[in-house]
Amino acid sequence: MSRVVVINHATLDGVMQSPGRAEEDTRDGFTHGGWSSPNADDQVVAATYARVEEGGGLQLLLGRRSYEGMLGYWNTQDSPFKEGLNNAPKYVASRTLAEPLPWPNSTLLKGDVGDAVTELKRTLGGDLTVMGSGALIQKLMRDDLIDEYLLFIHPLILGTGRRLFGDGSPPASLSLIESATTKTGVLIVRYETATPTR
Repeated sequence: MSRVVVINHATLDGVMQSPGRAEEDTRDGFTHGGWSSPNADDQVVAATYARVEEGGGLQLLLGRRSYEGMLGYWNTQDSPFKEGLNNAPKYVASRTLAEPLPWPNSTLLKGDVGDAVTELKRTLGGDLTVMGSGALIQKLMRDDLIDEYLLFIHPLILGTGRRLFGDGSPPASLSLIESATTKTGVLIVRYETATPTR
């Protein structure tokens, strides 16, 4: 049985839009892209790697925008992330993409996303890791399919941008598993959903 784990950066006011690069996601005129970079120290990177290793290796569950953004960026970088991302199984939720998908080891989910992810959870081992993918996260929340959140909460208020838990997010009760604070003031928190998920 697999678990769905959301790993994301967020500001104190919940913004998750375009944390890594200025041009990453400029929808709605967002001009604060790259806001997480000044605080992304070794502790943040180590916490991400530790969680992925603990979850049995990287298996990605992504929405279309995050899939295309990661592909377009990491495949142009001379980075250790490139090989790991290319080799990782990637499951993509999209109503507009068609197979074959351009990134190695990518599978387009068919039919209802909730049903497809429920089947993945039933048949796969290890964690399914969601990064970015705000619209997909909202769908998974509504279908009660998220098992854990690993959040990097930055000491920053932007006042604008797409939020991880935006208006209309379903109520949820979470249990704190672990927390730590980095030297740059990032709060690293792990929460499990308090009720069993499908």
